[in-house]
Amino acid sequence: MTDTELGLSVETGGTEITRFNALKHGLLSRYTVLPWENETEYRDLVDALAAEHAPQGPTEEHLVEELAGIFWRKRRLRLAEAAAHRRGLEATKSPYGHTVASALVLADCSGQSEWVGSAIRSTVSETQVDIVDIEENEAMTRRALDLLNSKRNNSYKDALAVLREDTRDWWAEALESEPSGPEEDEKPATPDAEGLRRFLQEQLLPWFENQKKEMMNRPLVREQAFGEALDPDKLERLGRYEVHLDRKLERTLAMLLRLKELRRETVSG
Repeated sequence: MTDTELGLSVETGGTEITRFNALKHGLLSRYTVLPWENETEYRDLVDALAAEHAPQGPTEEHLVEELAGIFWRKRRLRLAEAAAHRRGLEATKSPYGHTVASALVLADCSGQSEWVGSAIRSTVSETQVDIVDIEENEAMTRRALDLLNSKRNNSYKDALAVLREDTRDWWAEALESEPSGPEEDEKPATPDAEGLRRFLQEQLLPWFENQKKEMMNRPLVREQAFGEALDPDKLERLGRYEVHLDRKLERTLAMLLRLKELRRETVSG
């Protein structure tokens, strides 16, 4: 076994290099890393602290491991904080929630729970793409309506050809479905110019308007959702635990530095 493998100092090119990979990880490290955590990352942290503080003897090594455990738990706190925010965001998507209504209280928009998920997930660039897409679809629909309103021969066939494929699929589904609205005089969809015109005006155009409102107001809904996701009580508990860890870190580091100072005084004396 070489000096390097034993964790001893070796000279390389006039520069002293000390490897602490052979530092014995004791009981602390054995129970610090949870089964689903990365043990290699923890050992790298211990080795980095050992390289920084160059512990000598079991007491100093114990204090270095104690420091590693404190840093590791502080890292775990950050994960817990992120998890708490995600749990809060999930609650904002509840169908019984009022996130959208609260965000758009000044915008005169009806709240819809599905808006929250879109607002949280969509980036600014993705929203711009969505807006352009819905505007193009609406423009095609209005061209089809112009053809239907012209009442010329083959207006139904020409209007279908102008519509986007997904809109034609929606129309085909409407033709196959039975009326389900509350109005007693609701007319079934019919495969003719009048039936298509009614479908586009009464269902598709309002849907476009609703979609555009949702996209334009995503920043407000997103901001509201992130604000509601904050759980002060839970974060306060996490904060108290972090204060405890900070105090423990300060005490442990002070003990380690004091031991190293006493050792140097002993050697120099």
